[in-house]
Amino acid sequence: MKIELTAVRELRPYLNNARTHSRKQIRQIARSIEKFGFCNPVLIDDAKQIIAGHGRVEAAQLLGLDAVPTCRLSHLSDAEKRAYILADNKLAEKAGWDQELLAIELQGLIELDVDIELTGFEMAEVDLILEDAREASAAPNGPEDKVPEPAPGPAVTQTGDLWVLAKHLSKLGPGLSPDIQNRRPPFECLQTPWRRTR
Repeated sequence: MKIELTAVRELRPYLNNARTHSRKQIRQIARSIEKFGFCNPVLIDDAKQIIAGHGRVEAAQLLGLDAVPTCRLSHLSDAEKRAYILADNKLAEKAGWDQELLAIELQGLIELDVDIELTGFEMAEVDLILEDAREASAAPNGPEDKVPEPAPGPAVTQTGDLWVLAKHLSKLGPGLSPDIQNRRPPFECLQTPWRRTR
């Protein structure tokens, strides 16, 4: 494949391009081009009609670039060009993300002090991805997160018991499972004394 610089003013958008680009996205693409350079050439036909890269060309115009790298796809028929214009956009949408690896990469970029929004992800979205990853891999953080094993022997609490902790009351009803009945109330909390009333 041969890549050549083509004047932006000579490029013609495909009039039936069904893919749309918001102004916000064009600004994001422009920031990406400013930071990384024009790494992905615009695909054109022999008449310099854009096949793929409409958003990149709009971003180049926003940046005031005179020329952009292009690659001619001379081998495509008119029908194939129309099909490829759709395929180029739709097939990319079908890709997924390995959420664990995505979180690792995003966290790594944050630690390297990279402007994370250059990736196309917004900060709120990144926060959710990282939080989901932490929750998915979370091990108990401390002794307070560990669920105690039921104490051996007879149950300390019986159905109908009422426990008092300061101003709080807790009554054990028949709907609770037996393993909870075998724990000292409430789940090994010993800082405030509990007393049972009958």
